[in-house]
Amino acid sequence: MNDLEINYNVFESIKHIDEHGYEYWSARELGKVLEYSEYRKFLLAINKAIVACKLSYQNIDDHFVQTGGMINIGKGGKRKVTDYKLSRYACYLIVENADSKKEVVALGQTYFAVQTRRQELSEKDYSLLTEDLKTPEKSLKELEKEKINSYIK
Repeated sequence: MNDLEINYNVFESIKHIDEHGYEYWSARELGKVLEYSEYRKFLLAINKAIVACKLSYQNIDDHFVQTGGMINIGKGGKRKVTDYKLSRYACYLIVENADSKKEVVALGQTYFAVQTRRQELSEKDYSLLTEDLKTPEKSLKELEKEKINSYIK
């Protein structure tokens, strides 16, 4: 495994799969990986990505699902915080709008661009495969009926 693969693994390691089998990333986890010291600073990149998503005529709710959670604060206390469940596309938009002076952001840009393209090609291949499947002229029931009728004659 080369260094690039090791660095890409950091993005795979924070990927989650929901109960329906869909992948997503937590914005708070992604912000930490992208070396943002404060989530409020990372929100600037998220908000720019949301605008880009909207201007691309994508449904924002398909890519940026606002969630909540609890974080630990001093002396055993907890505080409610907001988070986002992010699609791969949302992550791609975020890293495109993140602080490009950070090496990990450049890695994230490459990772999400490559993975998004792989997913697009996979979906295209699947679409091409299903287009090749032809609908039979007659149903199985019709064929069985014809066979029975041929014996009767």
